[in-house]
Amino acid sequence: MSKRLRIVPAIAAALALGLGLSGCAPWSVPTAPAPATSTPTGEKVDPALETFYHQSLSWKGCGDGLQCATAKAPLDWSDPGSGAVDLALVRHQATGERLGSLLVNPGGPGASGYDFIKDSLDYATDDKLQAGYDIVGFDPRGVGRSSAVACYGPKKMDEYLYGIPQAERGTDAWIAELEASAKDFASACKQKTGALLGDVDTVSAARDLDLLRAVLGDAKLNYLGYSYGTFLGATYAGLYPEKVGRLVLDGAVDPSTTNFEVTKTQAEGFESALRAYLTDCLAGQDCPFSGSVDAAMDTIGSLLDSVDRSPIAAGDGRQLGSSALLTAIIYPLYDATAWSYLSDMFASVLRGQADYAFQFADAYNGRADDGTYKDNSTEAFTAINCLDYNYNDDPASMRAEAAKIAKAAPVIGPYMSYGDITCANWPYHFTGKRTEIHAPGAAPILVVGTTNDPATPYVWAKSLAEQLDSGHLVTYTGEGHTAYNKSNACVNNAVDAYFLKGTVPATDPRC
Repeated sequence: MSKRLRIVPAIAAALALGLGLSGCAPWSVPTAPAPATSTPTGEKVDPALETFYHQSLSWKGCGDGLQCATAKAPLDWSDPGSGAVDLALVRHQATGERLGSLLVNPGGPGASGYDFIKDSLDYATDDKLQAGYDIVGFDPRGVGRSSAVACYGPKKMDEYLYGIPQAERGTDAWIAELEASAKDFASACKQKTGALLGDVDTVSAARDLDLLRAVLGDAKLNYLGYSYGTFLGATYAGLYPEKVGRLVLDGAVDPSTTNFEVTKTQAEGFESALRAYLTDCLAGQDCPFSGSVDAAMDTIGSLLDSVDRSPIAAGDGRQLGSSALLTAIIYPLYDATAWSYLSDMFASVLRGQADYAFQFADAYNGRADDGTYKDNSTEAFTAINCLDYNYNDDPASMRAEAAKIAKAAPVIGPYMSYGDITCANWPYHFTGKRTEIHAPGAAPILVVGTTNDPATPYVWAKSLAEQLDSGHLVTYTGEGHTAYNKSNACVNNAVDAYFLKGTVPATDPRC
């Protein structure tokens, strides 16, 4: 499985938060429920959904001027009477003339939109949007404070995330080790999560999004989705084009891509970002590498290869192998302002020290200093992706794909292969077909893409903007994952003007 697509708030400071990777996306999406009775917003709804669409939220103060509530959604949207799930919400009420609610998703899949707004409101949105909208964070089904996927305790999660296979990478014995690990993880998830595990797909989450729109009192959805959140937003547009209000999809993923294509393109993206980092590093002082960019890339490749054969022990006894080291490398590549920290990490590992690398890997995986895990992002990421893509664990097929990925990204690629094993052994599977999303009849949708975004490469933003009948592309020429509300006034002005006035650029501003 590929890495997580996650927005990482204030990464440099957080060296004190997804790897993304694959996302989810729509394929062939079902149509909206047949209308029957009206909701509080005056629209029609299937009688079977009345209880959910007519619910009233009970908002309570939860600190820092924020309010929190819990909504109920059907466990199974095809059978609304079969049970319900909880959806956790937090909102910051508009400080100026209110235009409506703005729902925000930070990515993942598996990242907490609740925590994103509660802990990083100013990173998620600027003061202009906070003046015009109630900013609403939510945990999608399966995530965080909502009805959540659960699998392992801390010790078993450490083994799952940081364990180092004994056999040589790519061999039958190595694959067998990964399959055994995948089956044990899947069994634990099914046992602890129950029926919810089969209903955390993105189409269900998009239906939840429409429910939240209605119970918040908005006739149309206003939405800001980062990273995987762009898949969720695009899926919504495909399901409910007539209910699209103002949607911004930043760090977009192409919904028609296969899992293999996602992994290959992301490997190329991280390889490109790593080369950009090295170019900057070698031109400055205190760089842990010397010589050319190619020579430094070779050194990193050798380092990744060596730690599987000879792991580096950390102070807490954990062993640093290639999986943990790759996460530690990728984490700072999400934001160019963290490149100096990446240099410090490389320098420490080259000295035979693992603690710095584990700080990065732990921050990405949500592991606290005491060994517990702050969230369920790993479990949710896996469960959602397993329902959103097709997978197979045929060794010949996986080896052929691994060769293609390694050719496209010689340093990063070899360590992002064989990802199908986990979901091929999952108890629930995706049965649809991944296709483009056009959302005919939808209001204008803004798609933001960064030219050297490592996690959601720019080609995906171009593709999604072209697919959507009403898509408008805003390009940011630069480094890092996502572009809005960072340091580029051109991007910020385009997004703010769209959300506040409904205007879209006549042409791509090429910020």
